[in-house]
Amino acid sequence: MKTDRLILRPFTIDDSTSVQELAGNKDVSKTTLGIPHPYPIEAAEQWIKNHPKMMENGIFPFAIVLESNDILIGTITIRVNDTHKKAELAYWVGKEYWGNGYATEAAKEILRYGFENLKLNRIWAKAMSKNPASSKVMMNVGMKKEGVLKQDFIKLGVFEDSDIYGLTKSDYN
Repeated sequence: MKTDRLILRPFTIDDSTSVQELAGNKDVSKTTLGIPHPYPIEAAEQWIKNHPKMMENGIFPFAIVLESNDILIGTITIRVNDTHKKAELAYWVGKEYWGNGYATEAAKEILRYGFENLKLNRIWAKAMSKNPASSKVMMNVGMKKEGVLKQDFIKLGVFEDSDIYGLTKSDYN
């Protein structure tokens, strides 16, 4: 998939080092639900090796790559539930690329793909309540805040809240 500035493509094992370097940044880890710190190269390699099995189960991770220079800057994933025609959206972008609208641009394309190609009825996402930048991405793509999950998970030994956002196909159109 392509946008004005980005290519969203499957990962290859050659992306392992870039994934490790980007995800290994403590500030990225602190603002995401699923990235531990430290994040060793072996974790990046294993994550990419697991992608074929993930895709069999309706989880589609895409590398976010700058179209201008082919540099990997993050990831965006759509986790599809075919039974209920819905999916979860998840993403992160490397710290040095924050503030450029890349996550918003990638999320818009995944929403388009989900509603138009996958014929989904609903796409939802969650962000750490203490990560307003991620919530802003969700609002920028038209998602509405649906609630807060109090003490939803433990991150770095602390219970954290999650904000839930969603968008239905009827609201997307």
